[in-house]
Amino acid sequence: MQYSERALKADPMVEKLREFIQEGDYTAGDRLPAERDLTVRLEMSRTELRKALDALEREGFIWRHVGKGTFVAEPDGNRASDELVQLGRNLTPFRMMRARLVIEPAIAREAAINASGKDLSQMKRAMERARSATTWAEYEEQDDHLHSHIAEASDNLLLVSLFEHLNQVRRAVVWGSVIRDTPRPPATHTSFAEHAAIVQAIESRFPDAAYEAMRTHLRSVSDRLFGEA
Repeated sequence: MQYSERALKADPMVEKLREFIQEGDYTAGDRLPAERDLTVRLEMSRTELRKALDALEREGFIWRHVGKGTFVAEPDGNRASDELVQLGRNLTPFRMMRARLVIEPAIAREAAINASGKDLSQMKRAMERARSATTWAEYEEQDDHLHSHIAEASDNLLLVSLFEHLNQVRRAVVWGSVIRDTPRPPATHTSFAEHAAIVQAIESRFPDAAYEAMRTHLRSVSDRLFGEA
């Protein structure tokens, strides 16, 4: 779920997290504690923490790498990172989805050719955790992990870097509030079957099927968000 930039900046939890980092002697490149640990130490809910992390990442105060953690950014900000964040702020959600439709199916195709057993295990674990998520925030975290694992399975550092840049821009896009009808993804949530189709195609070593499965999934997401694919 995404939140408006104004709401994020107005949230006092953002300053609480910023003070924790500044007063904790964390320096550029240091990894922050895991989210579960932070929620306890800062007395925040998971949703409050994720909103605060989103805000600080948009400011260039921190940066995140799926599967590795959250890190403190350089004091004066990373130029390339700042440019990506600025790009995201000026990109519409619709155009963001169009970019994903161009790039991620091709990455899934490469994953079907190069995925290792470990890659497949990580994908399946992310899918299982997404299905058992008790909140939308937990689901979205595992969804992010799954797409990241698929990129890593391409076994191509340039494609992984391209995906990470795409993901950073995606996080910076101001989507506004997303209204959810349920507190957690229902068992019938279409992404579950779509994710399974992608992973099955990758595991079966069917590059074209993996490409089409990813494209079908992203078109489905686009349709739910915008009413068109």
